[in-house]
Amino acid sequence: MTDAPPGGPGPDEHTWRWEYDGYDPEQERLREALCTLGNGYFATRGAAPECAADAVHYPGTYHAGCYNRLSSRVAGRTVENEDMVNLPNWLPLRFRIRSRDAGETGPWLGPDTGHLLDHRLVLDLAGGVLTRWTRWRDAGGRVLSVRQERLVHMGDPHLAALRTEFTAENWTGTLEVRAALDGDVRNEGVARYRALNGDHLTGWRTGEAPRGVLWLACRTRGSAVDIALAARCRATGPGVPAPEAERAERSVTHRLLVPLRAGGPAVTVDKTVALHTSQDAAISDPVDAAVHDVTAAPGFTVLRAGHRSAWRRLWRRGELKVPGEPGRLLRLHLFHVLQTISPHTAELDVGVPARGLHGEAYRGHVFWDELFVLPYLNLHFPEVSRALLGYRHRRLGRAVQDAAAIGRRGAMYPWQSGSDGREETQVVHLNPRSGRWLPDHSRLQHHVGSAVAYNVWTYARTTGDTEFLHGPGAEMLLQIARFWGDLAAWDGDLGRYRIRGVVGPDEYHDAYPGAGRPGIDDNAYTNVTAAWVLGRALDVLGELPAPRRAELSEHLGLTAGETDRWREVGRMLHVPWHHGVIGQFEGYGDLAELDWESYRRRYGTIRRLDRILEAEGDSVNRYQASKQADVLMLGHLFPAARLADVLGSLGHRLDPDVWRATVDYYLRRTSHGSTLSSVVHAWVLARARPAESWRFCREALMGDVADVQGGTTAEGIHLGAMAGTLDLVQRGLTGLEPEGDTLRLDPVALPELSHFTVALRHRGHWGVRLRLDGGRLHVDVPHSAQAPLRLALGDRAVSVAPGTRFTLDLPPP
Repeated sequence: MTDAPPGGPGPDEHTWRWEYDGYDPEQERLREALCTLGNGYFATRGAAPECAADAVHYPGTYHAGCYNRLSSRVAGRTVENEDMVNLPNWLPLRFRIRSRDAGETGPWLGPDTGHLLDHRLVLDLAGGVLTRWTRWRDAGGRVLSVRQERLVHMGDPHLAALRTEFTAENWTGTLEVRAALDGDVRNEGVARYRALNGDHLTGWRTGEAPRGVLWLACRTRGSAVDIALAARCRATGPGVPAPEAERAERSVTHRLLVPLRAGGPAVTVDKTVALHTSQDAAISDPVDAAVHDVTAAPGFTVLRAGHRSAWRRLWRRGELKVPGEPGRLLRLHLFHVLQTISPHTAELDVGVPARGLHGEAYRGHVFWDELFVLPYLNLHFPEVSRALLGYRHRRLGRAVQDAAAIGRRGAMYPWQSGSDGREETQVVHLNPRSGRWLPDHSRLQHHVGSAVAYNVWTYARTTGDTEFLHGPGAEMLLQIARFWGDLAAWDGDLGRYRIRGVVGPDEYHDAYPGAGRPGIDDNAYTNVTAAWVLGRALDVLGELPAPRRAELSEHLGLTAGETDRWREVGRMLHVPWHHGVIGQFEGYGDLAELDWESYRRRYGTIRRLDRILEAEGDSVNRYQASKQADVLMLGHLFPAARLADVLGSLGHRLDPDVWRATVDYYLRRTSHGSTLSSVVHAWVLARARPAESWRFCREALMGDVADVQGGTTAEGIHLGAMAGTLDLVQRGLTGLEPEGDTLRLDPVALPELSHFTVALRHRGHWGVRLRLDGGRLHVDVPHSAQAPLRLALGDRAVSVAPGTRFTLDLPPP
């Protein structure tokens, strides 16, 4: 029985569990990723504690914001990469059966040794606990039953615990148990990165503190982050002696000899661990802090109760109820979002890691995925949104320097960011199909700056946080606008401003066929969002209090001439068109058409069409083929009427027929090589073609569970896609759009998502519930001292007093 939040599981209790029966080595790394436990400060993959890293298992632990930079020799050149560091492994707990006279021992037991009789994993989403049941029979016919519970504490972000219960089913003797902290680890969780240097740790030290506490310390080689773990091991059962301590250069171990008796009671071994680093606030030394925390920590039962209580509070604030299998998948997505970005994140200097804290794909870097994550957080955990935007603001200076390095003014945010905000995008990347290292031009995705600006604007408009908008938010917006205003160049023949040499969200097209330079010109998504940013920057300037406007203008050297240019560029940026639809970029419509069916017959899945074509000696740059939604991303960012207004300000008329034709055009030419693509297509199609929308929605829901990206979920979940599915229900299907102190709603139901409940926080109102049920929308506003909540539904405006409900009958589809 799971311990679910109030109002939770009831008849759909199974939707609060994620279960795996049996052991499948080929699926083990995927299961480890999906069974990761974390709390926003650190996370640990769901690997078996008795298994070391090998071809099947990878017990990684990652601390948010802990990076290190190393040099490697690749493809005849020296390259530098910064990685999120795989920290010392706190999980190890090995065991083996000894004979009565202790003169003979069996092998260390694990899923790959002995005869496995039963193996079952259950991830309790409600309480954040991973439970495992395993039974072995050894060569002598002795059967050992093991039950383990694991948690990474959501209440105290520095604690984790592992409880293991051992039962001898048909034998009497001694079990040797070794519970360790292992610092002999590397970054080697992604096969295609293994040519790169992964030795990030150095300076190992070990020690023993009072009350049987052991500790391990080390530091990262380049960034010099000090890391410390401390462990306490306690065993309960008849005749169990105190553990012995063993120390080595890179590990410390508690060793126990556990007497077991056939038919006797189980013996329980509890391992409690604390993790601190020198990046933590309010500590003097990581070792002292870790030893103190683990010494003071209560027993496992009390730890588990506090951990589950913290999760209950999170589930109440982040409530999203959908019946059936879609609800189960959405709950798993929300669970992993909250483990990566929790209220503890608000205390850290971190961004949104694209693959969570679940593995080493993308090296733990921060991309534009916050564009899909912050809209959910804004309505539930706005303090976390503000902290994540603070990560961008603290790196604004570096973005300004990087723009200056290419001769531009303003802020050029990096496509991949890590510790200090420099561009972390690799200069070469490996195509696993061909085995060739190729130039990587994805750093030309300057549209990441527009994503930062969009998040600043939507956070402030959703929460009403004018202090942030007029302070750090305005600085970021104005510097990003300055970059776009300076990058745009006038084309007298065209009579428009143009932005050349970029890469759009599509990513496939990083150059024109046969071109001598990378980049394409006038990517529609880039140009339209740049124009939008310029407009919002001018809006912010106009609404700033006069003293702040003068202060900021002086600080940035902002002149009336520059803002006049922004206004002109924002009206005159070129948006290409071809075949009656918005062109993805200038010249896209002139590229060759691809024989999609031929490639599907030959390869089955063609999500990574770029790799297929390169391995054939061809290039995706030659074809009208997109990796993921590019032009259609505009329909994800802007409701239809607002997108029409943005394009209208650029001199283009976007009527519903043109937009439908644009959607159809790119639907036929997109391979969906990114999990984000399904989210965007589901959103864009929800109101026009619900059946197709649901197909893409289901793909997004299943993306990591079914590992549709060819096995990469084992290297880390796709956080943006997971958060995007939550936001699809929260905003996409409700049409929710905050406007000042008013919530604008325009609900629509997909047949498979026609019943759902979301709880959200709007300004001073906490726990506002939107419930779609049977063609009716119910809005419940909890009791509070706030003024009535204002709702706008089409041309109708209503006020809902705290403690009351408003119900709206939806028009038939």
